[in-house]
Amino acid sequence: MAIIFDQVNSVFTLQTSHSMYQMKVDEHGVLLHTYYGRKGIPFDYSYLITYADHGFSGNPYDVGDNRLYSLDALPQEYPVYGSGDYRSTALKVQYADGAGGCELRYVRHEIREGKYSLPGLPALYDSPGTAAHTLVITLEDSRKVFYVHLYYGVMENLDLITRSVCVENRGGDPLYLEQISSVCVDFQHGDYDLHTFWGRHLKERTYQRTPVTYGTQAIGSTRGASSHQHNPFFLLTSRQASEDTGDCYGFSFLYSGDFLAAAHKDQYSQTRVLMGIHPDNFRYCLYKGDCFYAPEAAMAYSGQGMNALSQIYHKAYRHNLCRGAYKTARRPILLNSWEGVYFDFNAEKLMNMARKAAQLGIELFVLDDGWFGKRSQDISGLGDWYVNENKLGCGLKELSDEIHALGMQFGIWFEPECVNEDSDLYREHPDWALKVPGKAPTRSRYQLVLDFSREDVREHIFGKICQVLDSAQIEYLKWDFNRSISDIYSAKLPPKRQGETAHRYILGLYDMLEKLTARYPNLLLEGCSGGGGRFDAGMLYYTPQIWCSDDTDAIERLSIQYGTSFGYPISTAGAHVSHCPNEQTGRMVPLETRAAVAMAGTFGYELDPGKITKTDRLVIQKQIKEFQKYYDLIQDGLYYRLTNPDDYPSYHGWEFVKEDGSEALLCIVALHVQPNASRCCMKLKGLKEDKIYLIDGVKYPGSALMHGGYLIPHAKVEYESFRIHVTEWVE
Repeated sequence: MAIIFDQVNSVFTLQTSHSMYQMKVDEHGVLLHTYYGRKGIPFDYSYLITYADHGFSGNPYDVGDNRLYSLDALPQEYPVYGSGDYRSTALKVQYADGAGGCELRYVRHEIREGKYSLPGLPALYDSPGTAAHTLVITLEDSRKVFYVHLYYGVMENLDLITRSVCVENRGGDPLYLEQISSVCVDFQHGDYDLHTFWGRHLKERTYQRTPVTYGTQAIGSTRGASSHQHNPFFLLTSRQASEDTGDCYGFSFLYSGDFLAAAHKDQYSQTRVLMGIHPDNFRYCLYKGDCFYAPEAAMAYSGQGMNALSQIYHKAYRHNLCRGAYKTARRPILLNSWEGVYFDFNAEKLMNMARKAAQLGIELFVLDDGWFGKRSQDISGLGDWYVNENKLGCGLKELSDEIHALGMQFGIWFEPECVNEDSDLYREHPDWALKVPGKAPTRSRYQLVLDFSREDVREHIFGKICQVLDSAQIEYLKWDFNRSISDIYSAKLPPKRQGETAHRYILGLYDMLEKLTARYPNLLLEGCSGGGGRFDAGMLYYTPQIWCSDDTDAIERLSIQYGTSFGYPISTAGAHVSHCPNEQTGRMVPLETRAAVAMAGTFGYELDPGKITKTDRLVIQKQIKEFQKYYDLIQDGLYYRLTNPDDYPSYHGWEFVKEDGSEALLCIVALHVQPNASRCCMKLKGLKEDKIYLIDGVKYPGSALMHGGYLIPHAKVEYESFRIHVTEWVE
């Protein structure tokens, strides 16, 4: 059974293939957390809880004179503000009379077949063979004004447990949510490390590992998007954990807006982790009968290190989060026009690029920014979604038809959420932009942000997008968002509901994307926010791939894609081969290496194929055929991180392995070439120890390749790369 309720001891035990999660309703109706970790025999783990008389840790009134019982020290499943627990809290509410403290007590529970879904929010879904179940535990506040429904989705075969929370106002007066976390886990014992992924524009998801120390360590975003600066995914591991060993816990937030994730080590050396909507831009009003659903969080546990944990998320997100025609289907190899021509193009120039691309074997031509409105640079035109036929010299259908005649598909770029002040849209509807009354708005990239919390704004933009998509044969859409949100004020909401604007904006974004995917089910939708500024699990529900970073430098991308791989599958990471010297860094990298790095993603090109040499054109033709050959292995195989590019000075390696261990592709990039250097020996992973494998016609036991390693050829030039194909030998 995936969900077991021990009625005698009031214990809930949730089981996946390899993990177990447990909580208990105690004699006072408090829902205590008792265990999360390796799967074992269902047992009441509350024997691990310590009860003691702690100084300056108060006692709930309903426990009488029992000074051993304090919520400030007990491991709780969903702690609330004002209950006598002074640690980081999961929920903070304000009643209509201004009071804010409350306590929660168990009311009932329900066990259901299948995985729950969330209205208007992304969520993992079950499928044949998933074996999913739902547990809903209902708690009531001490004033009997509202319910808190805790949702648990147990996806047994995927080794995932999902979490969400619904707050239901049952009173006659308004209730205000001031903070709500989707997940909270209290670890009573152990020393842990926190693994987070920080960054900035052009350097996203940089891996960082720090010990959890006393106090609170937090990451988050108040930028209106999950952000370049911090990613809504983190790991908590044992101090000794490595890629292949140790206890590892993953926490992933399926949300694309403001978030807060924290690890709090308390005075008794207990560690509490929480993740939810960031409270800084959040205050939500609930009237009688209203329900607020918190975004979903996905938890995973591995007792075999971080790589195994990552593979849990890779499989689940590829098969049970991404949707649509391109969820697992082979995606076309594309050429994006941006770094090839920027804003300087017309139909003739684009067609010259497309003809050269078709000759190389490229399958999709994408027209990036600059095709609409008065858009010769980024200071004007945004929001005017009509084709600038004077600039193109033809209609979009004519351009699309010519590209299709070459045997390629056609795609186009949009930035629907933003507007330039120099645009017809803004001149007609200045109130459609997010602006604080009486304050000049903050510009970013000469843009303001449209108020997507408003249905009328969304309907207008949606209609304009549909007009363009219906006017020509378009198979791909890149959805971009090139600034952070500030001036969070909606002209449509009353004063007491302004705290809802940021969250309603994200709900509006999801609503728009849901309608778009429903109307155009065969459209390949790629998310983007200045590259990786909104690379999160929430967006993957609508866009099966996301542009990983605006930094196309292959060497910089090693670190970016390394960090991304901890929580997201290879198939979701948009990666292109760009020209050299690189636009962002000026670095020169061999074309083969640029392709090797881009192949650890969706793979495409971002250059003008008419400006490369004949030799490079032949190399690209070979690269495309090679990627097509290895596509299934790269996209569906198990991914292994072999080195950290920021820590390993000479070579960086990664590996794709077929799930049955019969085939592998070892990828190596030389980071630093030295004279008379020692050889690099890379140990492979994921093979079968008792099988024989072939590399360039030479036989090796799987045990030798994994424990002894494989000698990498000497790099003759800096940034040289090697791809080594490993196949099982069959007599």
